[in-house]
Amino acid sequence: MTTVKERPQTIETRIGRLEFTHDFANGFPTDATVQKLYDERDFQRACQAYLWALPAVSFTAWQRGINGLGARNGQIVAILSYEARRGILTANATTPYYLGFADLSAGPLIMIIPPQGVQGGISDGWQITIPGSETPGTYLVLAPGQKEPDDVSGYIVRRSPTFNIFLGARLTDEDPASAKQTLAQLKMYPYAQRDNPPPMDILDVGTRAWSGAPPRGMEYWQRLDDVVQREPVEPRDIFFHAMLRPLGLEKGKPFRADARQTKILTEAALVGEAMAKANSAERRFAGSRYRPDAHWDFALQLDADNPTDFWNLLDERASWFYEAVGAGPAMAPKRPGPSSAYLGAYKDKAGEWLDGARSYRLRVPPNPPIKLFWSVTVYDADTRALILNDKKIADRSSRMDLRKNDDGSVDIYCGPKAPARFEKNWIPTVPGKNWFAYFRFYQPTEPYFDRSWPLPDFEPI
Repeated sequence: MTTVKERPQTIETRIGRLEFTHDFANGFPTDATVQKLYDERDFQRACQAYLWALPAVSFTAWQRGINGLGARNGQIVAILSYEARRGILTANATTPYYLGFADLSAGPLIMIIPPQGVQGGISDGWQITIPGSETPGTYLVLAPGQKEPDDVSGYIVRRSPTFNIFLGARLTDEDPASAKQTLAQLKMYPYAQRDNPPPMDILDVGTRAWSGAPPRGMEYWQRLDDVVQREPVEPRDIFFHAMLRPLGLEKGKPFRADARQTKILTEAALVGEAMAKANSAERRFAGSRYRPDAHWDFALQLDADNPTDFWNLLDERASWFYEAVGAGPAMAPKRPGPSSAYLGAYKDKAGEWLDGARSYRLRVPPNPPIKLFWSVTVYDADTRALILNDKKIADRSSRMDLRKNDDGSVDIYCGPKAPARFEKNWIPTVPGKNWFAYFRFYQPTEPYFDRSWPLPDFEPI
Protein backbone atom coordinates (compact mmCIF):
# COMPACT_ATOMS: atom_id res chain seq x y z
CA MET A 1 0.00 0.00 0.00
CA THR A 2 1.47 3.33 -1.02
CA THR A 3 1.27 6.22 1.41
CA VAL A 4 1.08 9.79 0.28
CA LYS A 5 3.72 11.97 1.88
CA GLU A 6 2.11 15.04 3.38
CA ARG A 7 3.56 18.41 2.51
CA PRO A 8 4.84 20.54 5.38
CA GLN A 9 2.44 23.24 6.55
CA THR A 10 3.60 26.85 6.70
CA ILE A 11 1.99 29.52 8.81
CA GLU A 12 2.50 33.25 8.38
CA THR A 13 3.01 35.07 11.69
CA ARG A 14 4.24 38.46 12.88
CA ILE A 15 7.74 36.97 13.22
CA GLY A 16 7.68 35.56 9.70
CA ARG A 17 6.95 32.16 8.19
CA LEU A 18 6.87 29.12 10.48
CA GLU A 19 7.13 25.65 8.92
CA PHE A 20 5.92 22.35 10.41
CA THR A 21 6.40 18.72 9.32
CA HIS A 22 2.62 18.21 9.05
CA ASP A 23 -0.21 20.52 9.98
CA PHE A 24 0.39 22.66 13.07
CA ALA A 25 -1.54 20.40 15.45
CA ASN A 26 0.02 17.13 14.30
CA GLY A 27 3.50 18.22 13.30
CA PHE A 28 6.72 19.53 14.77
CA PRO A 29 8.59 22.64 13.69
CA THR A 30 11.33 22.12 11.14
CA ASP A 31 14.96 22.67 12.19
CA ALA A 32 15.00 26.16 10.69
CA THR A 33 11.76 27.06 12.46
CA VAL A 34 13.05 25.72 15.78
CA GLN A 35 16.06 28.03 15.50
CA LYS A 36 13.84 30.96 14.55
CA LEU A 37 11.57 30.34 17.55
CA TYR A 38 14.46 30.13 20.00
CA ASP A 39 15.99 33.32 18.60
CA GLU A 40 12.65 35.09 18.85
CA ARG A 41 12.07 33.81 22.37
CA ASP A 42 15.46 35.08 23.50
CA PHE A 43 14.95 38.41 21.72
CA GLN A 44 11.57 39.00 23.37
CA ARG A 45 12.98 38.09 26.75
CA ALA A 46 15.93 40.44 26.25
CA CYS A 47 13.58 43.33 25.40
CA GLN A 48 11.64 42.76 28.61
CA ALA A 49 14.86 42.30 30.56
CA TYR A 50 15.98 45.70 29.27
CA LEU A 51 12.92 47.31 30.87
CA TRP A 52 13.29 45.27 34.07
CA ALA A 53 16.98 46.11 34.50
CA LEU A 54 16.74 49.88 34.01
CA PRO A 55 16.91 50.85 37.73
CA ALA A 56 19.97 48.66 38.40
CA VAL A 57 21.82 49.43 35.16
CA SER A 58 21.21 53.14 35.70
CA PHE A 59 22.57 52.81 39.24
CA THR A 60 25.77 51.08 38.21
CA ALA A 61 26.29 53.40 35.22
CA TRP A 62 25.89 56.38 37.54
CA GLN A 63 28.26 54.83 40.07
CA ARG A 64 30.88 54.16 37.40
CA GLY A 65 30.51 57.72 36.11
CA ILE A 66 31.09 59.20 39.57
CA ASN A 67 34.03 56.89 40.27
CA GLY A 68 35.48 57.91 36.90
CA LEU A 69 35.59 61.48 38.21
CA GLY A 70 37.92 60.35 40.97
CA ALA A 71 35.50 59.70 43.84
CA ARG A 72 36.62 57.22 46.48
CA ASN A 73 34.32 54.58 47.86
CA GLY A 74 31.82 56.42 50.08
CA GLN A 75 33.09 59.91 49.25
CA ILE A 76 30.44 62.61 48.95
CA VAL A 77 30.51 64.40 45.60
CA ALA A 78 29.20 67.89 44.85
CA ILE A 79 27.32 68.30 41.56
CA LEU A 80 26.97 72.06 41.23
CA SER A 81 27.79 73.28 37.71
CA TYR A 82 25.56 73.07 34.66
CA GLU A 83 28.03 70.75 32.98
CA ALA A 84 28.20 68.40 35.97
CA ARG A 85 24.42 68.26 36.36
CA ARG A 86 24.14 67.06 32.76
CA GLY A 87 25.58 63.74 33.91
CA ILE A 88 22.43 63.03 35.96
CA LEU A 89 19.16 61.95 34.37
CA THR A 90 16.58 64.78 34.64
CA ALA A 91 18.60 66.70 37.21
CA ASN A 92 17.13 69.83 38.71
CA ALA A 93 19.00 72.87 37.46
CA THR A 94 18.10 74.91 40.56
CA THR A 95 19.18 73.06 43.71
CA PRO A 96 22.69 71.70 44.39
CA TYR A 97 23.24 67.94 44.54
CA TYR A 98 25.43 66.12 47.02
CA LEU A 99 25.72 62.37 46.57
CA GLY A 100 27.87 59.40 47.31
CA PHE A 101 28.08 55.77 46.24
CA ALA A 102 29.44 53.12 48.55
CA ASP A 103 30.24 49.41 48.37
CA LEU A 104 29.48 47.83 51.74
CA SER A 105 31.55 44.72 51.01
CA ALA A 106 34.35 46.05 53.23
CA GLY A 107 32.02 46.67 56.18
CA PRO A 108 29.11 48.77 57.48
CA LEU A 109 28.88 52.48 56.81
CA ILE A 110 27.78 55.44 58.93
CA MET A 111 25.67 58.08 57.22
CA ILE A 112 24.55 61.32 58.82
CA ILE A 113 21.59 63.21 57.32
CA PRO A 114 21.32 66.73 58.83
CA PRO A 115 18.21 67.76 60.79
CA GLN A 116 17.02 70.44 58.36
CA GLY A 117 17.64 72.12 55.01
CA VAL A 118 18.09 68.91 53.05
CA GLN A 119 15.96 66.42 51.14
CA GLY A 120 17.37 62.99 50.51
CA GLY A 121 17.71 59.41 51.58
CA ILE A 122 19.59 56.15 51.17
CA SER A 123 18.90 53.80 48.27
CA ASP A 124 20.02 50.28 47.44
CA GLY A 125 21.49 49.08 44.15
CA TRP A 126 18.05 48.92 42.51
CA GLN A 127 17.42 52.53 43.57
CA ILE A 128 14.85 51.41 46.12
CA THR A 129 14.81 53.77 49.06
CA ILE A 130 15.79 51.82 52.16
CA PRO A 131 12.71 52.07 54.39
CA GLY A 132 13.04 54.60 57.17
CA SER A 133 16.14 56.32 55.75
CA GLU A 134 14.67 59.61 54.53
CA THR A 135 14.43 61.37 57.86
CA PRO A 136 17.33 63.17 59.59
CA GLY A 137 19.52 61.02 61.77
CA THR A 138 22.71 59.03 62.16
CA TYR A 139 22.41 55.76 60.27
CA LEU A 140 24.38 52.55 60.43
CA VAL A 141 23.90 50.71 57.14
CA LEU A 142 24.66 46.99 56.90
CA ALA A 143 25.12 44.87 53.78
CA PRO A 144 23.45 41.48 53.21
CA GLY A 145 24.79 38.95 55.70
CA GLN A 146 26.79 41.46 57.77
CA LYS A 147 26.55 41.03 61.53
CA GLU A 148 25.06 43.89 63.49
CA PRO A 149 27.57 45.30 66.02
CA ASP A 150 26.92 44.60 69.69
CA ASP A 151 26.59 48.27 70.57
CA VAL A 152 24.40 50.26 68.18
CA SER A 153 23.25 52.95 70.61
CA GLY A 154 22.92 56.30 68.87
CA TYR A 155 22.45 54.73 65.45
CA ILE A 156 19.43 54.10 63.30
CA VAL A 157 20.27 50.63 62.00
CA ARG A 158 19.22 49.83 58.46
CA ARG A 159 20.09 46.76 56.39
CA SER A 160 20.51 47.12 52.65
CA PRO A 161 19.39 44.23 50.42
CA THR A 162 22.34 45.03 48.12
CA PHE A 163 26.04 45.59 48.71
CA ASN A 164 26.12 48.83 46.75
CA ILE A 165 24.19 51.80 48.09
CA PHE A 166 23.69 55.46 47.36
CA LEU A 167 23.22 58.55 49.52
CA GLY A 168 21.56 61.43 47.70
CA ALA A 169 20.82 64.86 49.10
CA ARG A 170 19.64 68.21 47.80
CA LEU A 171 20.03 71.38 49.83
CA THR A 172 16.75 73.28 49.97
CA ASP A 173 17.74 76.25 52.15
CA GLU A 174 18.11 79.50 50.21
CA ASP A 175 20.27 81.13 52.89
CA PRO A 176 23.95 80.47 52.02
CA ALA A 177 25.04 80.43 55.68
CA SER A 178 22.38 77.90 56.64
CA ALA A 179 23.16 75.79 53.59
CA LYS A 180 26.85 75.76 54.50
CA GLN A 181 26.01 74.68 58.04
CA THR A 182 23.77 71.91 56.72
CA LEU A 183 26.46 70.69 54.35
CA ALA A 184 29.01 70.48 57.16
CA GLN A 185 26.74 67.98 58.93
CA LEU A 186 26.25 65.69 55.91
CA LYS A 187 28.69 62.81 56.38
CA MET A 188 29.45 59.28 55.22
CA TYR A 189 32.32 57.14 56.53
CA PRO A 190 33.10 53.51 57.48
CA TYR A 191 31.84 52.19 60.80
CA ALA A 192 35.39 51.04 61.47
CA GLN A 193 36.37 54.74 61.77
CA ARG A 194 33.59 55.59 64.23
CA ASP A 195 35.98 56.50 67.05
CA ASN A 196 37.99 58.83 64.83
CA PRO A 197 35.75 60.00 61.98
CA PRO A 198 37.64 61.34 58.98
CA PRO A 199 37.30 65.03 58.16
CA MET A 200 34.81 66.11 55.54
CA ASP A 201 36.29 65.78 52.09
CA ILE A 202 33.70 66.62 49.47
CA LEU A 203 34.77 66.18 45.86
CA ASP A 204 33.52 69.06 43.70
CA VAL A 205 33.60 67.75 40.12
CA GLY A 206 33.58 71.30 38.74
CA THR A 207 32.62 71.55 35.09
CA ARG A 208 33.92 68.16 33.97
CA ALA A 209 31.64 66.33 31.57
CA TRP A 210 30.49 62.83 32.50
CA SER A 211 27.44 60.63 32.09
CA GLY A 212 25.45 58.46 34.44
CA ALA A 213 22.93 57.45 31.77
CA PRO A 214 22.40 53.77 30.94
CA PRO A 215 24.67 52.92 28.01
CA ARG A 216 23.51 51.63 24.65
CA GLY A 217 24.37 48.49 22.72
CA MET A 218 26.29 45.63 24.31
CA GLU A 219 27.58 47.86 27.09
CA TYR A 220 24.07 47.89 28.54
CA TRP A 221 24.29 44.14 29.08
CA GLN A 222 27.85 44.40 30.41
CA ARG A 223 26.61 46.80 33.08
CA LEU A 224 23.73 44.45 33.84
CA ASP A 225 26.25 41.66 34.25
CA ASP A 226 28.02 43.85 36.83
CA VAL A 227 24.81 43.84 38.83
CA VAL A 228 24.13 40.13 38.33
CA GLN A 229 27.58 39.19 39.60
CA ARG A 230 27.87 41.49 42.58
CA GLU A 231 24.36 41.56 44.07
CA PRO A 232 22.06 38.92 45.59
CA VAL A 233 19.18 37.59 43.52
CA GLU A 234 15.90 38.91 44.88
CA PRO A 235 12.98 36.44 44.89
CA ARG A 236 10.96 38.83 42.72
CA ASP A 237 13.66 38.62 40.01
CA ILE A 238 14.22 34.85 39.77
CA PHE A 239 12.34 34.49 36.48
CA PHE A 240 14.29 37.34 34.86
CA HIS A 241 17.57 35.70 35.83
CA ALA A 242 16.29 32.46 34.29
CA MET A 243 15.34 34.33 31.09
CA LEU A 244 18.84 35.78 30.80
CA ARG A 245 20.77 32.51 31.11
CA PRO A 246 20.33 31.45 27.44
CA LEU A 247 21.76 34.86 26.54
CA GLY A 248 24.96 34.30 28.51
CA LEU A 249 24.18 36.36 31.63
CA GLU A 250 24.33 34.07 34.65
CA LYS A 251 25.46 34.63 38.20
CA GLY A 252 28.82 33.07 38.93
CA LYS A 253 29.78 32.70 35.26
CA PRO A 254 31.72 35.07 32.97
CA PHE A 255 29.64 36.94 30.40
CA ARG A 256 31.05 35.97 27.01
CA ALA A 257 28.28 36.38 24.45
CA ASP A 258 28.74 34.39 21.25
CA ALA A 259 27.85 35.76 17.81
CA ARG A 260 24.20 34.68 18.06
CA GLN A 261 23.75 36.14 21.55
CA THR A 262 25.53 39.36 20.60
CA LYS A 263 23.25 39.87 17.60
CA ILE A 264 20.13 39.32 19.70
CA LEU A 265 21.30 41.46 22.62
CA THR A 266 22.44 44.34 20.42
CA GLU A 267 19.05 44.53 18.69
CA ALA A 268 17.19 44.04 21.97
CA ALA A 269 19.04 46.99 23.51
CA LEU A 270 17.78 49.14 20.64
CA VAL A 271 14.20 47.85 20.65
CA GLY A 272 14.11 47.74 24.44
CA GLU A 273 15.11 51.40 24.62
CA ALA A 274 12.51 52.28 21.99
CA MET A 275 9.91 50.54 24.16
CA ALA A 276 11.19 52.41 27.20
CA LYS A 277 11.01 55.74 25.36
CA ALA A 278 7.40 55.09 24.30
CA ASN A 279 6.59 53.86 27.81
CA SER A 280 7.82 57.14 29.32
CA ALA A 281 6.62 59.67 26.77
CA GLU A 282 3.20 58.11 26.09
CA ARG A 283 2.15 56.71 29.45
CA ARG A 284 -0.81 54.31 29.39
CA PHE A 285 -1.24 53.82 33.11
CA ALA A 286 -4.53 54.38 34.90
CA GLY A 287 -4.51 57.71 36.72
CA SER A 288 -1.28 58.95 35.15
CA ARG A 289 -2.73 62.24 33.85
CA TYR A 290 -2.69 65.18 36.28
CA ARG A 291 -5.82 66.75 34.77
CA PRO A 292 -7.82 65.86 31.66
CA ASP A 293 -7.45 69.36 30.18
CA ALA A 294 -3.69 69.17 29.51
CA HIS A 295 -0.88 66.75 28.64
CA TRP A 296 0.87 66.76 32.02
CA ASP A 297 1.47 63.32 33.58
CA PHE A 298 2.55 62.31 37.05
CA ALA A 299 6.18 61.47 36.31
CA LEU A 300 6.53 58.95 39.15
CA GLN A 301 3.70 56.40 39.43
CA LEU A 302 4.52 55.43 43.02
CA ASP A 303 1.92 55.10 45.77
CA ALA A 304 3.47 56.88 48.73
CA ASP A 305 1.30 54.89 51.15
CA ASN A 306 2.43 51.56 49.66
CA PRO A 307 5.83 52.34 48.11
CA THR A 308 7.08 48.76 47.93
CA ASP A 309 4.32 47.88 45.43
CA PHE A 310 6.03 50.11 42.86
CA TRP A 311 8.91 47.66 42.44
CA ASN A 312 6.58 44.95 41.19
CA LEU A 313 5.13 47.22 38.47
CA LEU A 314 7.41 46.56 35.51
CA ASP A 315 6.14 49.26 33.15
CA GLU A 316 5.54 51.96 35.75
CA ARG A 317 9.01 51.71 37.22
CA ALA A 318 10.60 51.46 33.74
CA SER A 319 8.82 54.66 32.67
CA TRP A 320 10.47 56.50 35.56
CA PHE A 321 13.94 54.97 35.52
CA TYR A 322 14.43 55.39 31.79
CA GLU A 323 14.52 59.12 32.36
CA ALA A 324 15.14 59.65 36.09
CA VAL A 325 17.00 58.42 39.16
CA GLY A 326 15.92 57.70 42.70
CA ALA A 327 12.38 56.92 43.81
CA GLY A 328 10.79 57.32 47.21
CA PRO A 329 7.55 58.36 48.91
CA ALA A 330 8.73 61.96 49.31
CA MET A 331 8.96 62.23 45.51
CA ALA A 332 5.34 61.15 44.93
CA PRO A 333 3.43 62.70 47.83
CA LYS A 334 -0.30 62.28 48.42
CA ARG A 335 -0.71 65.06 50.95
CA PRO A 336 1.07 68.29 51.99
CA GLY A 337 4.39 67.99 53.76
CA PRO A 338 8.17 68.16 53.23
CA SER A 339 8.20 66.65 49.77
CA SER A 340 8.52 67.42 46.08
CA ALA A 341 6.17 66.47 43.23
CA TYR A 342 6.89 66.06 39.52
CA LEU A 343 4.77 66.44 36.41
CA GLY A 344 6.12 65.62 32.95
CA ALA A 345 5.06 66.92 29.52
CA TYR A 346 6.13 65.58 26.13
CA LYS A 347 3.43 67.00 23.86
CA ASP A 348 1.98 70.42 23.14
CA LYS A 349 -1.65 71.52 23.27
CA ALA A 350 -2.31 69.98 19.85
CA GLY A 351 -0.90 66.62 20.93
CA GLU A 352 2.32 66.98 18.91
CA TRP A 353 5.75 66.09 20.30
CA LEU A 354 7.63 69.08 21.70
CA ASP A 355 10.14 70.12 19.03
CA GLY A 356 13.31 72.17 19.46
CA ALA A 357 12.73 74.02 16.19
CA ARG A 358 9.38 75.44 17.32
CA SER A 359 8.53 78.10 19.89
CA TYR A 360 6.09 77.54 22.74
CA ARG A 361 4.55 79.40 25.65
CA LEU A 362 3.69 77.81 29.00
CA ARG A 363 1.47 80.04 31.12
CA VAL A 364 1.95 79.22 34.81
CA PRO A 365 -1.28 80.33 36.53
CA PRO A 366 -1.19 82.56 39.61
CA ASN A 367 -1.09 81.18 43.14
CA PRO A 368 0.92 78.02 42.42
CA PRO A 369 0.40 75.38 45.12
CA ILE A 370 3.85 75.40 46.71
CA LYS A 371 5.41 76.37 50.03
CA LEU A 372 8.98 76.66 48.75
CA PHE A 373 9.19 77.18 44.99
CA TRP A 374 8.28 75.79 41.58
CA SER A 375 10.48 75.19 38.57
CA VAL A 376 10.07 74.09 34.97
CA THR A 377 13.05 72.31 33.42
CA VAL A 378 13.67 71.26 29.82
CA TYR A 379 15.46 68.00 28.98
CA ASP A 380 16.97 66.54 25.83
CA ALA A 381 15.04 63.53 24.50
CA ASP A 382 18.27 61.68 23.66
CA THR A 383 20.22 61.99 26.90
CA ARG A 384 17.32 62.77 29.27
CA ALA A 385 19.73 65.33 30.73
CA LEU A 386 19.50 69.11 30.95
CA ILE A 387 19.10 70.49 27.46
CA LEU A 388 22.45 71.50 25.98
CA ASN A 389 22.26 74.97 24.45
CA ASP A 390 24.68 77.84 23.99
CA LYS A 391 23.20 79.78 26.91
CA LYS A 392 23.44 76.88 29.39
CA ILE A 393 19.88 77.63 30.44
CA ALA A 394 17.54 74.70 31.09
CA ASP A 395 15.05 75.98 33.64
CA ARG A 396 13.03 78.85 34.98
CA SER A 397 11.67 78.96 38.51
CA SER A 398 9.80 81.09 41.00
CA ARG A 399 13.12 81.77 42.72
CA MET A 400 14.20 83.80 39.68
CA ASP A 401 13.36 87.36 38.76
CA LEU A 402 10.80 86.50 36.10
CA ARG A 403 8.50 88.90 34.29
CA LYS A 404 4.95 88.44 35.56
CA ASN A 405 1.61 89.20 33.97
CA ASP A 406 -0.88 91.55 35.59
CA ASP A 407 -2.92 88.67 37.04
CA GLY A 408 0.14 87.11 38.68
CA SER A 409 0.62 84.40 36.08
CA VAL A 410 4.04 83.80 34.52
CA ASP A 411 4.70 83.02 30.87
CA ILE A 412 7.61 80.66 30.24
CA TYR A 413 8.87 80.58 26.64
CA CYS A 414 10.70 77.65 25.07
CA GLY A 415 12.14 77.92 21.58
CA PRO A 416 15.26 78.60 19.50
CA LYS A 417 14.86 82.41 19.69
CA ALA A 418 14.22 84.63 22.69
CA PRO A 419 10.85 86.44 22.69
CA ALA A 420 11.02 90.23 22.79
CA ARG A 421 10.75 91.62 26.33
CA PHE A 422 10.58 88.13 27.84
CA GLU A 423 14.24 87.12 27.54
CA LYS A 424 14.53 86.25 31.24
CA ASN A 425 11.48 83.96 30.97
CA TRP A 426 13.04 82.05 28.06
CA ILE A 427 14.55 78.54 27.87
CA PRO A 428 16.47 78.03 24.59
CA THR A 429 15.76 74.86 22.64
CA VAL A 430 17.76 73.23 19.85
CA PRO A 431 16.38 72.60 16.33
CA GLY A 432 16.61 69.00 15.20
CA LYS A 433 15.96 67.65 18.70
CA ASN A 434 12.83 66.77 20.61
CA TRP A 435 12.60 67.71 24.24
CA PHE A 436 10.39 67.20 27.28
CA ALA A 437 9.78 69.13 30.48
CA TYR A 438 9.33 68.53 34.18
CA PHE A 439 7.32 70.89 36.34
CA ARG A 440 8.40 70.55 39.97
CA PHE A 441 6.48 71.56 43.08
CA TYR A 442 8.61 71.90 46.19
CA GLN A 443 6.46 71.23 49.24
CA PRO A 444 3.19 71.14 47.28
CA THR A 445 0.00 72.34 48.95
CA GLU A 446 -3.61 71.14 48.78
CA PRO A 447 -4.58 72.62 45.38
CA TYR A 448 -1.98 70.33 43.81
CA PHE A 449 -3.37 67.25 45.50
CA ASP A 450 -7.03 67.96 44.76
CA ARG A 451 -5.95 69.08 41.27
CA SER A 452 -7.92 72.29 41.50
CA TRP A 453 -4.89 74.28 40.30
CA PRO A 454 -4.62 73.90 36.51
CA LEU A 455 -1.37 73.67 34.59
CA PRO A 456 -1.99 74.38 30.89
CA ASP A 457 -0.16 72.83 27.96
CA PHE A 458 2.78 74.27 26.09
CA GLU A 459 1.17 76.24 23.26
CA PRO A 460 2.92 76.69 19.90
CA ILE A 461 3.39 80.38 19.03
